[in-house]
Amino acid sequence: MAALKEARKQGIHKSKDGRAAILPHDLYALSPSSPGSPLFHPYGTHILQKLQAFLRAQYPSHGFQEVLTPTIYKKSLWETSGHWDNYKDDMFAVTGRGAQGGHDPEKEVGEDEEYGLKPMNCPGHCLLFKSQKRSYRDLPIRYADFSPLHRNELSGALSGLTRLRRFHQDDGHIFCHHSQVELEVRRTLAFVKRVYQTFDLENYKFRLGTRPQQFIGTESDWNRAEARLKTALEDSRRKFYIEPYGGAFYGPKIDVILTGADGKEHQTATVQLDFQLPAQFELEYDTPETSFVPGSGFISTDASGTKQQRPVLIHRAVFGSLERFLALLVESYGGKWPFWLNPRQLIILTVGKNETIQSRAEKLAKQLATPDFRAGAQALDARNFVVDCDFSDQSLAKKIVDARKKGYCFYAVFGGRNLEQPLETQTLAVTLSSHPKPQEVHDLVNHVLQPQEAAGPDESRGATKDYSNKVADLTIRQCQDLMNQLESRFL
Repeated sequence: MAALKEARKQGIHKSKDGRAAILPHDLYALSPSSPGSPLFHPYGTHILQKLQAFLRAQYPSHGFQEVLTPTIYKKSLWETSGHWDNYKDDMFAVTGRGAQGGHDPEKEVGEDEEYGLKPMNCPGHCLLFKSQKRSYRDLPIRYADFSPLHRNELSGALSGLTRLRRFHQDDGHIFCHHSQVELEVRRTLAFVKRVYQTFDLENYKFRLGTRPQQFIGTESDWNRAEARLKTALEDSRRKFYIEPYGGAFYGPKIDVILTGADGKEHQTATVQLDFQLPAQFELEYDTPETSFVPGSGFISTDASGTKQQRPVLIHRAVFGSLERFLALLVESYGGKWPFWLNPRQLIILTVGKNETIQSRAEKLAKQLATPDFRAGAQALDARNFVVDCDFSDQSLAKKIVDARKKGYCFYAVFGGRNLEQPLETQTLAVTLSSHPKPQEVHDLVNHVLQPQEAAGPDESRGATKDYSNKVADLTIRQCQDLMNQLESRFL
């Protein structure tokens, strides 16, 4: 365990059996020039962008709209939100041009202030909500944000990708009416469940963090918020436990505690209920008097007679830190990535140094990698796969060993015999090299090969051909179909 801990400190993640699953130089680099801020290589960037694309594909059906917000704000904003008094030690303070840290009454408000790099997105989303006039008919309003966050962690607490100073979070904020709180929390917990099932992450539990010793707001607000989160957890019928004083300074929270392959627990997803920030930022929406619930918050009447009420704010993240989630996936998959996430999906291994073989292999690789290619600008939904070629002088046996070692999902051998086939009817002997669910891939290959002979559920049970060595001789179209179905089914 000590060796595993030290390996993670150095950024080397290991699989369940202790072998190196993926080396740090494949995914990212750590530099003393910016401690706790990884520099991601193309392979690591590929996986992070896939994780973001996955969530972006889910957002429309869950009512989220993605927004972009600044990285730096004036000290006055953080004082309004309460972060400067309650979170300042974990923030990076920045001094602007000519700033003195005070305020000159002859200058613009905040012109001489310090600035702070944002550790979270909620104040910026509050500014967005406040920037337009809102009605009760607009609620709930759901914002999503992938902006990088900065937290001034102690150097001794930094650990690989699991504890960083700069990271990305799938941050989301829901502005809703008091009567919508329980439904929104339940929907968020269901969202988390569906996402984690996609990644085969079932070993998690919920933790309810209650009012900390340092908090803003009233005890009655906190008691009401804690009761609502507890009710939602009980309705989820999943095991949870209470952590006294474990809430954020602005509200109680539900955290998802995921157990990694090494048995260590990590906090990933979170749902936080907040009555405080809407009051701190004086957020309000127009509401008819008939929709007002006594005891549910601020209400006033403007000059025109229209009534205003405070929204409730729900903070939520599904992955939490994307970098931490990536580290947990590295350990969970043990080096065998699903095809749709794998930055090494297919490699063509050439036999011989014949220039014609290499030229044909290159054309095949491009054709497989960009099946929707067209002249000019590419379509927004154009499919793209990662297809490489190995033209090295190594023997075929060594190329196969190398492809397996690097974690390619498939490899295909291409030699002189393949040149006898026209490019239009070219076939490839494709072999499954690495995948966490090989049987499901085999079933899909069988379906791609014989769609017209697909049997019913009872007839096909146990009839799948064994593709444990040579997967199949696939045409280019069949190979593209296989890769497309693997992507669309998150396999």
